[in-house]
Amino acid sequence: MSAARDEHEEAAADIAAVEQANTAFYEALERGDLDGLSGLWLPGEDLTVSCVHPGWPVLTGRGEVLRSYALIMANTEYIQFFLTDVGVAMTGNTALVTCTENILSGGPAEEGDALGPLVGQLVVATNVFRRTPDGWKLWSHHGSPVLAETGEEEDEEPTA
Repeated sequence: MSAARDEHEEAAADIAAVEQANTAFYEALERGDLDGLSGLWLPGEDLTVSCVHPGWPVLTGRGEVLRSYALIMANTEYIQFFLTDVGVAMTGNTALVTCTENILSGGPAEEGDALGPLVGQLVVATNVFRRTPDGWKLWSHHGSPVLAETGEEEDEEPTA
């Protein structure tokens, strides 16, 4: 029984560590902390990292992925993530986190120092982490926009 309890406790600790790594990823984005964000991705090019931002092509390689985040941070005045539907699945040294990113963002205002208009967006995301000697590191991020319903029914009757 003790071995099973130890195994369960280890799995729970791994899940908590992956959840913390996932949270740290979004917090670094919110702060615009590129150095912090860089430290969360797998180091080196031996395991090629990848990223798909909503509406973007696949980005591969650590340099290309981190440049994309630098561009996003440079062109986003404000961003905040409210994560819902977070799920964690693990096998060996790989963890998969799925979640809904409820994003509130704003760009520069047209006049003055005030923040520009805020925009809300829903994105479903998959974040893949690998266990390293330095903790859980991002291997891949994939975000896909959730299409909002307009509330309007399409006219299904044929027109003459």
